[in-house]
Amino acid sequence: MPDQGTSISKIDTSPSVDSAAASEQGHVSTLYERLDALRVYAKERLRTVLLETGGTPQARSERESYSNLYNDDIAKYDAAENGLCFGRIDVTGEPPRYIGRVGILDERNDFESMLYDWRAPLARPFYLATPAAPEGVSRRRHIRTRSRRVTGVSDEYLDLDAASAAGVSDGSDGVAGESALLTALDAARTGQMNDIVETIQREQDSIIRSTHRSVLVVQGGPGTGKTAVALHRAAYLLYTYRQQLDKSGVLIVGPNSTFLDYIGQVLPSLGETGVLLSTVGNLYPGVDASREDTVAAAEIKGNTSMIDVLVGAVRDRQELPSEPIPVAFDTYTLTIDSKTVGRARGRARSSRRPHNLARPIFVSAMIDALADQFARIVGSDVLDGSSLLSRDDLADIRDEMRNDPDVMAAIGDLWPELTPPDVLAGLFASPERLTAAAGELGADALEALLRADDGRFSDADAPLLDELAELLGIDDAAEREREQKRWRAQIADAQGALDILTGSAPQDLEDELDPEILMAYDLIDASQLAQRQDGSRRLTTAERAAGDRTWTYGHVIVDEAQELSEMAWRMVMRRVPNRWMTLVGDVAQTGDPAGTSSWQRVLEPYVAQRWKLTELTVNYRTPASIMAIAQDVLTVLDPGASVPRSVRDNGTVPWALRASSASLVATVERRLAEHPRPGLSAVLAGQDTVALLSHLRSDVVVVSTVKDAKGLEFDSVVIVEPADIIDDSPRGMNDLYVALTRATQRLGVVHVRPLPDVLSALDEFTEAAGA
Repeated sequence: MPDQGTSISKIDTSPSVDSAAASEQGHVSTLYERLDALRVYAKERLRTVLLETGGTPQARSERESYSNLYNDDIAKYDAAENGLCFGRIDVTGEPPRYIGRVGILDERNDFESMLYDWRAPLARPFYLATPAAPEGVSRRRHIRTRSRRVTGVSDEYLDLDAASAAGVSDGSDGVAGESALLTALDAARTGQMNDIVETIQREQDSIIRSTHRSVLVVQGGPGTGKTAVALHRAAYLLYTYRQQLDKSGVLIVGPNSTFLDYIGQVLPSLGETGVLLSTVGNLYPGVDASREDTVAAAEIKGNTSMIDVLVGAVRDRQELPSEPIPVAFDTYTLTIDSKTVGRARGRARSSRRPHNLARPIFVSAMIDALADQFARIVGSDVLDGSSLLSRDDLADIRDEMRNDPDVMAAIGDLWPELTPPDVLAGLFASPERLTAAAGELGADALEALLRADDGRFSDADAPLLDELAELLGIDDAAEREREQKRWRAQIADAQGALDILTGSAPQDLEDELDPEILMAYDLIDASQLAQRQDGSRRLTTAERAAGDRTWTYGHVIVDEAQELSEMAWRMVMRRVPNRWMTLVGDVAQTGDPAGTSSWQRVLEPYVAQRWKLTELTVNYRTPASIMAIAQDVLTVLDPGASVPRSVRDNGTVPWALRASSASLVATVERRLAEHPRPGLSAVLAGQDTVALLSHLRSDVVVVSTVKDAKGLEFDSVVIVEPADIIDDSPRGMNDLYVALTRATQRLGVVHVRPLPDVLSALDEFTEAAGA
């Protein structure tokens, strides 16, 4: 049971509960009526805005703003429809406070709160109050609804006198809202994560609302609600710091796309739709991380030793010619030799600018050298040896060379303009380039990295592409000049519109106007008007951030943070220079060979000691009987690790079944068929076995590797051949621990190879022995 400052709270289980539900129906119905009215108002206003056309640029801009506002309101009201009101607290000397997904005011009664947003300070006692520290709360009521109808309530009396007056005598020590929580935990999984806004526990709430402004690490074992806490923290921060985070945005990084699909509905259900969700592999814009790396390649790419390799790869593209290169120019033949290139390269490198930004220095030095060479050749044609070229002539020659395709092609080959994908693909596809850049990498590492260039990249490539983007830089001078021209034209158009508005008033009328009356040019200038009309500025924060590699976020949340490699951390940290982050994970579940087993080692290079560790200690997902099996694995991984306490034991017994090689698939099929419905089942196995069992996939059965199931949960789990899972990865024991803790109800193991010793506590039987 979680630590709630635990004391005895009185749970009302009397027949009067039905009458209590009936008494709450009136208020809940009124709340839905108000919600409908708000939704109708927003839709009517949106319809009015959309029907309006024409008008001044300012009017069109205002309509765009209102359209976005009303669309956001409608989305928020729609998201709050299911479970609008889920709680109530009775505070001594005050009217009851109803708690829900959104705040609703009563405009007919001095705009008093009919429903408090769960993130509001006055709603917090719903999650924190205990008999030991009631915070003025005498009773906490959980309200269950379905399709706008109150289906039941459960009361907790935090004041023993109030409990006695209500005739409640049975007590229970435990979680806040025990009945509501256990109902949620026992519900069948659907493949989509649900929010926990109705059942947030004290230790979770303290993390969700933490005011720590650096890196907050949430360490928690399986089933402790790390992901739910992270998502609810995102919603809370957006509610509390709306003005700041609306502009800069919130980024949530998850372990894989399956996980992002799984959590995708949580934030919208909490009324937040402006958060960017991404994997590390998709955090580099424009690259689809669809390639699968070998374990060895992923581990090498994740190490910071790859920085030297990438630096070497870029410098390798700054070439010295092995033989002089002839270049035709104006009927003469010029020569580019290694000495000339070496001097130009030295000047460019000494600028310490990124490769592409140093390229103009290299080109300028080469043009100067070739122009001087041209002047010497022309001068040697004169009998008295005097030069025919003045300083102005040399300047013209340099300009001509810059426009000569042959000259520029020859120079460009020696210091080409590069893109990160081109460099990385070329590096891994060429044994020669990889050897030249390898630095301290050994022969085995080189072999692991080599691959054919098919245009695809892997998750582990994304941080390397991001590092290359820093090493290369972007020479966007031409693009910036085009943007400036476009912006100047837009301002000129806006100024013209203001001039028309100003000139529409007769001069004599303007002279007679009261100076207190404001004209259009008093309210807005041309720059502001042009900015409002700029269509590129109407994208949401998340949409703009997704396409901009250099975007810096106000807050970043990383789930399964223990899986990030050293190179991935460099990538993520570039996106949050203020270092305001929430990291959730469990180092005992680290499955990636490039992942971490120490938060301190990961974070100190970036924030020194300015990070805070918090822990979740209660397992809400995994029944105690299953956790007892997983504990044996955890003891092998870390004998000193503490096991999160399971909040329930559903009475099921985990089992192991030994099958023959020939009957393995049929055995798994049969065991799946025996799992009760409804619910979601998972078959977790090694990569080769997953391919063998892929035909079992359906709407209610997931067949997956442990890596792809990380962060997910299922009603029933069948682990196939655990010995293979251990053997597949250097962190195979960690993967087995993850696999054992995905189930919310039932766990079984089917195996052909001998069962690993760490699973000896399973109730094992053979296929011949039957059920």
